[in-house]
Amino acid sequence: MVWRETGIMDERLRFVVDCLAGEETMSALCATYGISRKCGYKWLGRYREFGPEGLHDLPRAPLNHGRATALDLVERIVATKETHPLWGPKKIVARLKRMAPELVWPSASTVGAILARHGLVSARKRPRLRACGNGPWLEPQEPNAVWTGDHKGWFRTADKWRCEPLTVMDASSRYLLALEATGSTADSEAWPVFERLFEEHGLPDRFRSDNGVPFASAGVTGLTPLAVRFIKLGITLERIAPGKPQQNGRHERFHLTMLPLAKEPAADKAAQSQAFEAFRRSYNEERPHEALGMDTPAQRYRPSQRTMPRTPAEPNYAAEAAVRRVRHNGEIRWNGGFIYVSQSLAGEAAAATETKDGQWALSFHAHPLGIIDTRRMKLVRRSAAPTNPLGAATDP
Repeated sequence: MVWRETGIMDERLRFVVDCLAGEETMSALCATYGISRKCGYKWLGRYREFGPEGLHDLPRAPLNHGRATALDLVERIVATKETHPLWGPKKIVARLKRMAPELVWPSASTVGAILARHGLVSARKRPRLRACGNGPWLEPQEPNAVWTGDHKGWFRTADKWRCEPLTVMDASSRYLLALEATGSTADSEAWPVFERLFEEHGLPDRFRSDNGVPFASAGVTGLTPLAVRFIKLGITLERIAPGKPQQNGRHERFHLTMLPLAKEPAADKAAQSQAFEAFRRSYNEERPHEALGMDTPAQRYRPSQRTMPRTPAEPNYAAEAAVRRVRHNGEIRWNGGFIYVSQSLAGEAAAATETKDGQWALSFHAHPLGIIDTRRMKLVRRSAAPTNPLGAATDP
C-alpha cells in the first residue's frame, strides 16, 4: 500500500500525531491511512529520531555503490595518470596490475570515467595515419631481426640550441634503443650513437630507414659513410620508398608518442639529453604496449647474438667476379675508362658479376650497387639498365 496522493507530508504528520495520541492501535491506524504496519512503524521511528524532517523521502541511490571503486584504488589511478600524463586508461590499468597484481583493479572504461571525473582527460583529435604496409620485407619475428631509425623533426631548446633527435628502435619488441639529442643529421654525430648501440646490444640483421641523411643519399647507389659501415658489418639495408612513411609505420607512430617532448623543450642540450633518457626508460620499462599484449618493450627485448666485431670482415667475392678498388674520387676503372660509383666507397673493393643476360652487376659485399651501362660508361639502377638481347658480354 502507498500513501494517498493528496498532501503526502500532511498525511504522514497526521498519522504520527494520531499514533502519539495513543487512542487507536497501530493496526487500526494503518488500516485507516491505507498503509502497512511496517510502513507505519517506519515513519513513526523516523519522526522520533529526526523530527518532522524525518518524514521526507530519502534519496533512493545507495550511499555506497556495491561496485564503486575503492578510494585508495582511485587515488593510485589518479597518481599514475599525473605521473604519466600521456598514458591512457589501458596503459594505466596494465601498469597497476603489474605493480600490484593482488588487488582487483577496475576495467579500462571505469578508469577512463574516474580520470574524467578528476578532470584528467582532455578531448583531442587523433591524426589519421595511413595503413601501414610492410613493403617487400619480411615481418620481423624476433628481436634484432630489424632495427629502424630516423631523425625526428628538429626544435630548439630554451637556450636556442638546435636539437635533431635521433631515434633507433627494435621493430619486433618496440624497444627504444636510442633517443639521442644530436645537433645535426651528420654522419659524424650518428655513427658514435650506433657504435655504442652495437657494442651494448649486438648487431641487427637488417636496418630500415628513409632516404634522408645520414642513412641514404641521392646518388645511384644511395650510399653514405654510415650506410657503408652498416654493410661492412653484415647489416642488410632496407629503405622505404620515397614519400611512403607508412612503410616504416611503427617508427612514425612512435614519433607521435614523443611529440610532446619537442613541444616542451628543455633548458639546454644536457637537460634535453636527461629528459630524453628518462622518457626512453619509461617507454621501455614502464609504459605497457597494446601491440605486445600490454607487456613493456623491455619484457620482450633481448640482446643480439651477433656481437660487434673489432675489425669488419673483408668482402668475400666469387672467383669469377671482376673486383675493382674504388678511387679517392669515387670512380672505378672499367674498359679503359672510369665509372663513378660513390665517394663513400673510396678505398673499398667492389665487385662486378656478369648476369645471365650479359650485364655487369656491381656490388659491395652483399649489397647491390647497380648495373654498369657499358655504352654510356655509367652506373645505373637495375630498373634503368639497358637490355642486351644478344647477351653479348663486354670485356671488363
